[in-house]
Amino acid sequence: MDLCLFARPDLAPGGDIDAFLAMARQADAAGLHSLCFGEHLVMAPDTSRYPYGPWGHSPDTAWPDPLLSLAAVAAVTERIRLSTAVLLAPLRAGLVLAKEVATLDVISRGRVELGVGTGWQPEEYAGVGLAWAERRHRFDEVIETCRLAWGEQPFSLPLDAGRLDTGPLDASRLDGLIARPVPVQRRIPLYYGVAATAANVRRIARLGDGWTPVGVGPEQVRAGVAALRSAYADAGRDPATLVVRVPLPPLPDAGGGIDAARTVAAAEPYLEAGATMAVAGPNHRLRSAAEAGELVEGLAAAAKTL
Repeated sequence: MDLCLFARPDLAPGGDIDAFLAMARQADAAGLHSLCFGEHLVMAPDTSRYPYGPWGHSPDTAWPDPLLSLAAVAAVTERIRLSTAVLLAPLRAGLVLAKEVATLDVISRGRVELGVGTGWQPEEYAGVGLAWAERRHRFDEVIETCRLAWGEQPFSLPLDAGRLDTGPLDASRLDGLIARPVPVQRRIPLYYGVAATAANVRRIARLGDGWTPVGVGPEQVRAGVAALRSAYADAGRDPATLVVRVPLPPLPDAGGGIDAARTVAAAEPYLEAGATMAVAGPNHRLRSAAEAGELVEGLAAAAKTL
């Protein structure tokens, strides 16, 4: 089973970047598939809208930019893949995100794969001048723009003239655009962190490469996988290529740490339901470099048994 290490920088021993990069090097050497963490531009005082239960982070939790942080990881690792869980794609302009991700893919020699989603805080949208009600439309628009910018050069970019003041251009599309560098990978894998509604299933089959749900049980995964495989087939895509990445809640050991073997063993019913990858990592700041190393090695060893 492929296992992604969930490791925000502030959860590394001491909560600093050097300790985080040391964990990344350990994960790389141990053979873990990927490393991921999520993002927030800001945290608003009201966290009651969080859809997966009580919000488990203190207000002063640090949320460093994931793409910049993953560029640092790329510089100190060789093979581990660089991911997010999840990147709030609609908060960035499509061409800006495309440039950032393409650059990261070049820096890492083709190791980028992103979890993407819309987030749950209206304040993050308002803070950058975007309408919360437009988030899904903007999500599609941003990803469609990225796919064009990552593809054949030059490319054309359609413009929604009814929603956008194009000024002196007076155009419905931009032709002859070039966005280099292009990614090393022919296709950047995008895993959608969304509920498996009918609209989202079609969205993933059209634009994405997989599903990375949160707060779901094995039966919900089974139903989502069935819907996605059907949508893939309808879209002319091979259902066998679908990636389904599920999070595993960390299970404690007797010493107040994380029992890596028990945590990873909990993936079995999800794998049987159709998951192809799991995410596991600390839910507390690790107390020492030794604890961090033991956790990484334990997760890697346990993943090899499934």
